Amino acid sequence: MKLPNINPKLFSFSAVIVGYLLIDDMTANEQNALGNWLMLTAQVISTNAFYRQVLEEREINNDMTKDDIIKMLNKLIKAILEGIDNLDK
Repeated sequence: MKLPNINPKLFSFSAVIVGYLLIDDMTANEQNALGNWLMLTAQVISTNAFYRQVLEEREINNDMTKDDIIKMLNKLIKAILEGIDNLDK
């Protein structure tokens, strides 16, 4: 999917219009649920884009070996577990 080539201000304004259209027939709880879902979706997109930029900056291509991926995942798991341990303290 490609984004349309439109003016950035118009692109942003379209989000305002869609937001106002979506809230008319919803309760406050429904609005909150939808808003949180949309924010989570946006965070996933932003996180993915950010990490792609990091990889491009480091000039790493997608030829990582399985061993490299396993090492990276093990580091991430270790960091998460340490974070959980710190929360318990």
